[in-house]
Amino acid sequence: MNATTSRGEAKKHLTLMVTKRRMEFSPRERAALWQRWKEGDSVSAIARAMERAPGTIHTFLTASGGIVPRPRHRSRRSLSLVEREEISRGLSAGLSIRAIARGIGRAPSTASREVARNQGRNRYRATSADTHAWSKARRPKTCRLATSDGLRDIVAEKLGFDWSPEQIAGWLKIRFPGDSAMQVSHETIYRTLFIQTRGALRGELVKHLRSGRVMRRSRHASTAGQPRGQIIDAVSIRERPAEVEDRAVPGHWEGDMISGSANTHIGTLVERHSRLTLLVKLPGKDAPTVAKAIARKIVQLPADLRRTLTWDRGPEMAQHRALSVATDVKVYFCDPQSPWQRGTNENTNRLLRQYFPKKTPLGCFSQSHLNAVARRLNERPRKTLGFRTPADLFEQMLP
Repeated sequence: MNATTSRGEAKKHLTLMVTKRRMEFSPRERAALWQRWKEGDSVSAIARAMERAPGTIHTFLTASGGIVPRPRHRSRRSLSLVEREEISRGLSAGLSIRAIARGIGRAPSTASREVARNQGRNRYRATSADTHAWSKARRPKTCRLATSDGLRDIVAEKLGFDWSPEQIAGWLKIRFPGDSAMQVSHETIYRTLFIQTRGALRGELVKHLRSGRVMRRSRHASTAGQPRGQIIDAVSIRERPAEVEDRAVPGHWEGDMISGSANTHIGTLVERHSRLTLLVKLPGKDAPTVAKAIARKIVQLPADLRRTLTWDRGPEMAQHRALSVATDVKVYFCDPQSPWQRGTNENTNRLLRQYFPKKTPLGCFSQSHLNAVARRLNERPRKTLGFRTPADLFEQMLP
């Protein structure tokens, strides 16, 4: 192995270590995260408060289906960390197992087995022994749908027919009266759908739920202050200046987002005249975050090259007025379900999938990496430009 390979492997290992640390949460952070989730905070709001990527928060929540895990309690019959520390001190002092057991008020056999299963007298460590015991004490209860093939098949079939879990649970009571083995609560069905580690129901069955949710949401969750389905004071694309249509005047942009796994996104901006592409790192997809990130990118352009921006009617652009004030760019919106009205941007997003395949977590890419990808795309000749590059054409537009 040469030095270059060694450095590459070391860098890869360091990256994995950093990524792992960023994905981990301390007990206090986990408690704060779950508390915010129960209070109805969105993934993006929690991510901003905890200074983590939204994808990290989303991955953490979906691992348990958005359902707060039950708190674990240590059995009174189990050895405590204090008792294990007494065992460790007794071993260091050379005491016998019986003497150590008397000191902690336990049976000699309890102390003997504790030492034997944790590398013996010479290598026993209280902290590692306690951590090992706490890990082995997990006894996850197998859900009923995982142990009964017949019941699981019926539930899966009815979900496929778009029955709700509550309808299925009620129907089972009528269909199999007195047979508890063929009945299940609607809460168990929901939990089994949301927590895929149970492995009883296929994940795609979630699509048959009327809510369309992939995890449990708090009853306090609200979209108040987050306009959805419509954009307040949206100006239609039909009111856009005629000069935008013929692409003769530079400075008119189309915008959108591409999405990746774990609720991660990248903003995309395309100039209609030159087809130049700008990529924007998005810490979240909520309206204030998107407006701030897009504005920060647009104001870097010369004033003559920021005239209008055309977007679809996604809720991420609900703060379009704040964006217009910050950039002096007028925002126009396409008609509902009319992506062809921003055809340049749609085509560019397809080209970007070469660099960001679907289901790729996009939160790990820095803004400098996005700039490098945009530069590579902008330096590719385009047939529609007579095989000139967007970068060359845009450079000619600069004052």
